Amino acid sequence: WDETHFGKMGSYYINRTFFFDVHPPLGKMLIGLAGYLSGYDGTFPFQKPGDRYEQHNYMGMRGVRLYRLVSSCLALLCFSVQMLELSRSLPAALLTAFILIFDTGCITLSQYILLDPILMFFLMGAVLSMVKCNSCADRPFSASWWFWLCLTGVNLAGAMGVKFVGLFVVLLVGLNTIYDLWDLLGDLSLSLVMFGKHLLARVLCLILLPLALYTAMFAVHFTVLNKSGPGDGFFSSAFQSQLIGNNLHNVSIPE
Repeated sequence: WDETHFGKMGSYYINRTFFFDVHPPLGKMLIGLAGYLSGYDGTFPFQKPGDRYEQHNYMGMRGVRLYRLVSSCLALLCFSVQMLELSRSLPAALLTAFILIFDTGCITLSQYILLDPILMFFLMGAVLSMVKCNSCADRPFSASWWFWLCLTGVNLAGAMGVKFVGLFVVLLVGLNTIYDLWDLLGDLSLSLVMFGKHLLARVLCLILLPLALYTAMFAVHFTVLNKSGPGDGFFSSAFQSQLIGNNLHNVSIPE
């Protein structure tokens, strides 16, 4: 059923038809982009599970360009987290990667038009970026430290932009940041000015940057979906007047 739902959302993006959905837009925009790049024209109705795609080019949306690439990266991310930062054990890292590669649930999720592989990619990316940033704690404000801190913020925005359940990795990174700042505050050799710089860097990269990216996702979302669709009724008349094909299109709406 979920493939029917998210496949239809991808078709809406290809056809630039406005719709309303409970999930943030990033994952569905990526699904639509994968379909567009693979030649899918957005005409399949996605009415019920089990409908045959027949001549419609659905392979790009289902996995050739997006899901299998993302799912392949998951094993590499897990290996990197274990091998480079956590256990630092090659057998443990290989075991972690092989368990994920041969996990039936992960293989199944990677074969259909779903948001979960994209979400897991950003979740694991956020964890990897966080632990890599922690490993640079002995050289703060270096190029690598800034890179991993910024990449953590980017992955947080990605996780939240796919599904709201990404809030849990935001909580994980937030707790790690609080612990890190508390440890810095207790360092008597560190001046308050330097502590303020650490605090400002984290506010910039882990709060303001994700918020800016998250807002930009919705800006793209509303820019692409400029035609009237099934989601019009959830929004105000003033908003509906901006949608091509709506009965209120270009009608002057009092404030």
